[in-house]
Amino acid sequence: MFDAILIANRGEIACRIARTCRRMGIASVAVYSEADRHARHVSECDIAVPIGPAEAAASYLNAQAIVDAALRAGAQAVHPGYGFLSEKTVLAELCAAHGIEWIGPRPEVIRQMGSKIESKLLAQRADVPTVPGYHGEDQTPAHLLARAEAIGWPLLIKASAGGGGRGMRRVENGAQFLALLDEAKSEALRAFGDDRVLLEKLIARPRHLEVQLIGDRHGNLLHLFERECSIQRNYQKVIEEAPAAWLAPETRDRLHAHALRLGRAIGYDSAGTVEFVLEDGTPEPYFLEMNTRLQVEHPVTELVTGLDLVELQIRVAAGEVLPLAQHDIAVRGHAIEARVNCEDPAHGYRPQIGTITGYEAPVREGLRIDSGVQRGSEITPHYDSMIAKVIGFGGTRATATRRLVEGLDGFHVDGVGTNQAFLRDVVTHALFQQHALTTHYLAEAFPGGWRPAPALVHEATAAALFSRLAPALRGSQASGDPWGAAGGFRVVGRAPGAASTWVVEGLGDEPVEASLSREGTAWRLRCGAGEATALSLQLQLQEAENGRAVDVTRDGQTRRFGIDAGAEAHVVIVSHGGQRFELALSSRLDWMARPTGAAAQAQGAVRANMPGMVTEVHVAPGQQVKAGDLVAVMDSMKLLYSYAAAIDGQVMAVACKVGQTVASGQLLVEIAAPA
Repeated sequence: MFDAILIANRGEIACRIARTCRRMGIASVAVYSEADRHARHVSECDIAVPIGPAEAAASYLNAQAIVDAALRAGAQAVHPGYGFLSEKTVLAELCAAHGIEWIGPRPEVIRQMGSKIESKLLAQRADVPTVPGYHGEDQTPAHLLARAEAIGWPLLIKASAGGGGRGMRRVENGAQFLALLDEAKSEALRAFGDDRVLLEKLIARPRHLEVQLIGDRHGNLLHLFERECSIQRNYQKVIEEAPAAWLAPETRDRLHAHALRLGRAIGYDSAGTVEFVLEDGTPEPYFLEMNTRLQVEHPVTELVTGLDLVELQIRVAAGEVLPLAQHDIAVRGHAIEARVNCEDPAHGYRPQIGTITGYEAPVREGLRIDSGVQRGSEITPHYDSMIAKVIGFGGTRATATRRLVEGLDGFHVDGVGTNQAFLRDVVTHALFQQHALTTHYLAEAFPGGWRPAPALVHEATAAALFSRLAPALRGSQASGDPWGAAGGFRVVGRAPGAASTWVVEGLGDEPVEASLSREGTAWRLRCGAGEATALSLQLQLQEAENGRAVDVTRDGQTRRFGIDAGAEAHVVIVSHGGQRFELALSSRLDWMARPTGAAAQAQGAVRANMPGMVTEVHVAPGQQVKAGDLVAVMDSMKLLYSYAAAIDGQVMAVACKVGQTVASGQLLVEIAAPA
């Protein structure tokens, strides 16, 4: 067995691998970039070695730097985790060249399965069904169009070399094909350095199912049953569970048999996952691809089988024989995992950047939390937005769901927004418990896109307004100010306490007028037009561990909202359960006094709405543009975001360049409207 293992990764997966190493008595070696000098995975490992700048390309994707770190630390093996170089042969081959064991499959298997085209051809030769399509080498646009016409519409264009939805386009008809093909190829080339694509018939109601395999170097191969990963956004998984619900026994058997057949055909010798797509209501799963690494969602398999997949990977890489046979493995109970990301699902899943000022992870029965952050952790634009996985486990799917919800409610991260409220709504929606899942789940559960519950929005608004009122009220009472202490007596009758009215921006597309007034011992919030949103609330300002907070009590239920100052004096950031509201509060007079040209000027300024790195600039000073024209593209947390002109006009200034890292709110391009 190994004395020391270098973990060529970061975040929660590095912490999770270190945990197994510790239990096995193996020293763990962390690597870290300049941005991760104080990251949690660095402190959880026994040894830590710096490998380069914050940019992943110069650190976590630098295979030579990782091997050099392993040699310096005396590590005999490298575990790649997932992402980064886990499915690139370059690191596996460099390890072999330096006598370091690779904790993963052989490089030739990684290469074969890394190409969607080659992997599908291998599957077909192994008699594993694949989605009807084209996986050939002729990549000329005319030939691809001809093959697309033969397959039929609608279909998918997919990058051969990658995943995560990049280089993928849905095509409805022949008129769209060539333009979308060019987009897909360009994106694939930027993301993966390979612009080859394949074509696949679009499955109308697809379920995304996958089978976990584990093999050793002595010819043994086992399946560890299946997972359901159908709840996705932009082809990226949101919720995963094991086993798959609403699955016919014969379909389940086919999944396992197909996965084993493919694994045996390539001599698979580590942990890996074979992914399938199934048309809902039909019995035949089609092979999609194989991931030659540990999956993000591996904890749900561990919980229902009682096995440690990382330990099995390590033992296999050390040359040991798998210590169990297929009949030794059984599914017990149900597990569901939710990926906690630093993003704002109410605003296009915009990445959230900042410092975690408070952190709490609950510990309770049937709950597992794999986290990569702690108090003081910096969330930067350089890496993926996932910070933790919350997994509920129980004897039934309903119990697993309940425990997952309890975990999401009890997991607290302050200082940066997360998608926890969204995840909670996903798994408590009626569709989650009543129907087989498909990749259309989010569109069907939230047809207009997800939004926080109106009650939460109103209470957050009240908390923001009260945070502005409370210090003044407290000060007036302390000083004996008669105006602050005056009651509501009027000659014509008792009136409610003096109301404070603001124009609030950040609740939607348009500003909303809101007021907060005393009503006996309570407060009345009016938000927007009409009395429908007039709510009676108990409000109390608290000095919390991480700053100020407001307790909002409504109908006997109390929620605590964290209060932070925004970048500008009139902005208040209100947070609860991971959801952050950035609210701009202006008096009615200030709002009405704004310069009439300010709106047009603001529209002409194209600003970054998140931190990131500029990857493309499409305009130059003096150029004429139309509203909707692409002006720049930015990469934030491994995703590309396009910025377009909001008005017709002339480009007055380009304030960014390719490769530049920009902050949220920073000017990218300035456009002046015609006089």
